[in-house]
Amino acid sequence: MPGPDLLALLRRLGADDGRLVHVEQLPARPGTTAPWPAWADPDVVAGYRRTGVPHPWVHQVAAAEAAWAGRHTVIATGTGSGKSLAAWLPALSAVREAGRTGGAAQAAGAAADGAGPRGRGAAGDGGTARAAGRAGAVGVAARGRPAGTRSPTTLYLAPTKALAADQLAGLERLLAAAGLADEVRVSACDGDTPLTERDWARAHADVVLSNPDFLHYSLLPGHRRWHRLLRGLRYVVVDECHAYRGVLGAHVAAVLRRLLRLAEHYGARPTVVCASATTAEPALTAARLVGVAPEDVVAVTEDTAPAGRRAVALWQPALAEGAAAAWPGQGVDVLTGPAAAGTAETGTEETEGPRRSAGTEAAELLADLVRAGARTLVFVRSRTGAEVIAEQARTRLRPVDPDLAARVATYRGGYLPEERRALERALRSGELLALATTNALELGVDVAGLDAVVIAGWPGTRVSLWQQAGRAGRAGAEGVAVLVASENPLDAYLVHHPEAIFGAGVEATTFDPANPYVLAPHLCAAAAELALTEPDLARFGLADADLLAALVDRGLLRRRPTGWFWNIARPERPQDLTGLRGGDAAPVAVVEAGTGAVLGTVDGDRADATVHPGAVYVHQGSTFVVEELTDDVALVHPAADLGYRTKARGSSSVRILAERDAAVWPAGGGSAAGGPVPAGAPRAGVAAESPGGAGGAGGEVAAGAPAQGPERTPADVPGGVPTEVSGDVPDEAPDGVRWSFGDVEVTSQVTGYDRRRLPGLDIIGSYPLDMPERVLETRAVWWTVSEAACSAAGLTADRLPGSLHAAEHASIGLLPLLATCDRWDIGGLSTARHPQTGQPTVFVHDGYPGGAGFAERGYRAAAAWLRATLDAITSCGCLDGCPSCVQSPKCGNANSPLDKAGAVTLLRLLLRHAPA
Repeated sequence: MPGPDLLALLRRLGADDGRLVHVEQLPARPGTTAPWPAWADPDVVAGYRRTGVPHPWVHQVAAAEAAWAGRHTVIATGTGSGKSLAAWLPALSAVREAGRTGGAAQAAGAAADGAGPRGRGAAGDGGTARAAGRAGAVGVAARGRPAGTRSPTTLYLAPTKALAADQLAGLERLLAAAGLADEVRVSACDGDTPLTERDWARAHADVVLSNPDFLHYSLLPGHRRWHRLLRGLRYVVVDECHAYRGVLGAHVAAVLRRLLRLAEHYGARPTVVCASATTAEPALTAARLVGVAPEDVVAVTEDTAPAGRRAVALWQPALAEGAAAAWPGQGVDVLTGPAAAGTAETGTEETEGPRRSAGTEAAELLADLVRAGARTLVFVRSRTGAEVIAEQARTRLRPVDPDLAARVATYRGGYLPEERRALERALRSGELLALATTNALELGVDVAGLDAVVIAGWPGTRVSLWQQAGRAGRAGAEGVAVLVASENPLDAYLVHHPEAIFGAGVEATTFDPANPYVLAPHLCAAAAELALTEPDLARFGLADADLLAALVDRGLLRRRPTGWFWNIARPERPQDLTGLRGGDAAPVAVVEAGTGAVLGTVDGDRADATVHPGAVYVHQGSTFVVEELTDDVALVHPAADLGYRTKARGSSSVRILAERDAAVWPAGGGSAAGGPVPAGAPRAGVAAESPGGAGGAGGEVAAGAPAQGPERTPADVPGGVPTEVSGDVPDEAPDGVRWSFGDVEVTSQVTGYDRRRLPGLDIIGSYPLDMPERVLETRAVWWTVSEAACSAAGLTADRLPGSLHAAEHASIGLLPLLATCDRWDIGGLSTARHPQTGQPTVFVHDGYPGGAGFAERGYRAAAAWLRATLDAITSCGCLDGCPSCVQSPKCGNANSPLDKAGAVTLLRLLLRHAPA
């Protein structure tokens, strides 16, 4: 039965009023199959055939052959292309081969340098493991495997528990179809797994599904209890490896190197199989994760699976109600006046007003698609946004069909494990017709039969866009994806420049495994697992032992003739020195005060802004108000029918610690003068003013920026923050622009919150809060321009703060166009006179300790970044500035002051100085 014509529905809804800006039609593609490999186990092949896979695709066989030959492999193909078969076919065949030979021949072959798989293993993430029959199975050897033999094992790693649970369910279906459910033993182990299940996995599992966090906190520190798994480890499967970017990628690279080091200690030499979305340079990404040369990785990138026709629509939200009448009034036309003379930029001829939010638009689209019978996912950037969109869609559907409204739900992080598993089952079975979800369902979960995907706001990268859009029309069926532009300037730019999406390649996955803020705590954890020695330096990317020496000086490690050891006199566990997900703070449980029931969790690093006293907390459509926030618990009480929501306010300041590189752009433009400053050369060390103070223009704080103190980051290690000194940054560009990159200290604080009336989110009250300051040492790009140059361009002292502030917001919004990040990975600040530079200054900084490479990318792509920022502002049809150009959803100063016309003048001034 043919499904609804969703593209026709979208045209009917959005073509007349201009909301449907562009439709990109992607043609169908036939599939190409290959014979099953000769080495593949016949029972496993039979299981695949019984589950609907008569023949594998060519790319599946190519990757499986490379893995079976013992070569590190990355398979980077599209969503729904069956990448998991390339890992499970060799892994399960190896287990079966060992069972047939009794294990002895396999153990001998693992040490040989020849044909066939080497003694290697793989890792995984898990949801809920099988429990039936395991209690009685403890201590019982597998059929055909004598005790003490080195049976091959596989460890599978996933970035999310949802993906691991999905893989576990699929693997169990395959084994059941193959008649191997009692012979090949699989288990999931993560933070939700009961201790009895973990014991069973340690003693018996051939395949363990887990995640990097479980490895870091439990498996690697307790490796002696996992010696059976590690000594037989043949394959490590790293699923959705493109998700490991930025600081998370650096953490996972360190965890994988610790894993491979321990496996080799137990006599195994695992082969790593990485599965990735289509990205640039997948071999390089996999090599950096594993710690080998790119030429040592086989990359399979040609997707030979079939694909149905897919339409991707770019959607601009409608004008807010009443905006057309109220908008054209006071304002400055940014395309007239002296600042515009001699420029090539053009903008819209008609002014427009503020538009509806992406969330409101996505909720309306979701309701329309559900009414049409379309199975739909809506991807949302925030947990709160997912709750709001689902509730708005249900509200629209209830008068039409209450049963349809009941088939719309929310899926997000912070839910209890049993809630997540129940939602996954309901979506697979069709009990639920639609979900509003965070990116927790972006990665790999096999949800067959989806008709449509709505993406509420640019997801940060083209890789993520295609991953999310690829959920529609999986398994060769037709599908429709809709990207709804948010208030972010980048979104407005992209929907009106479709070539920037469809005409550009996907990004490379970038991360820095040598980031000392990331690497130092992992070296401490590795030393506690097994003493570090000189040969380990190369494994962790160290050119020398200076970083280890610094850790010795801080009392974290002990140097002995045989290596570096963890200082067991320390009170903390080494694995607790860092988390993997960008912050150190433990999750905060949200507990209903009257009943003691745990509703969910929030990230500890975001607790100040999301569950402060007075905050509104939404859980599956129910609203609660926070009574009290402690270090690990937020107490809430129910508050039905609240007519408002809350948003935190904050302040931040930036202190320059060291200028690592800089260029002076002279007044005449052309090539940059001044040249680079030697890396680590200290420039300054005096306190900066708080934004919003004298001359301050405020700024953005990176969401989730970790609260870092000097005892939690190796500030004095080589490559980290240089020793602080006093003094000002010298002004070497009195009439031009100084463009700089270096180390900074960002101090941020939640100072209050606003109550915002629904549905328009108008502010109805502001309330102060007394929350602690959070300090982050990171890296930033910043630029200064002289007051005289600003004045000559028409930016008087009263306009300068708003002009700088608006330029800062827009530049933060456009940096993700050039760097593999999103707006929430970075922060910024602007000030009309920074006490260290003595000049008008704008900072854009990474939101992670030690930096994540995003600010440095902006520093290297200065002119392109500034041009894209200017284009985004001038192409916006508003008069005074709006969320699509210079307003920010996370501004700590309530988007005040802002001067859109002044930002245009300032950016044109910068570009006149910028090198060609």
